[in-house]
Amino acid sequence: MSRSVLITLLLAVAALSSAATVLIVNSRNTGKPALAEEQRAIREKIFGSNKELPPIKEGPEMRPRW
Repeated sequence: MSRSVLITLLLAVAALSSAATVLIVNSRNTGKPALAEEQRAIREKIFGSNKELPPIKEGPEMRPRW
């Protein structure tokens, strides 16, 4: 095989594989939420909710050690 035919074949294979990857990844995103409500409730029970933490009022000052 000549070098130009080999390069053309490699480019075609790369294009087809990247197109297949995009199609596979997009087909998995069917619009359903990432977590079901049951899973979301369990996650919030274990890790807590997404509420902001209150500011720390007392404690040692955080300063760099030089």
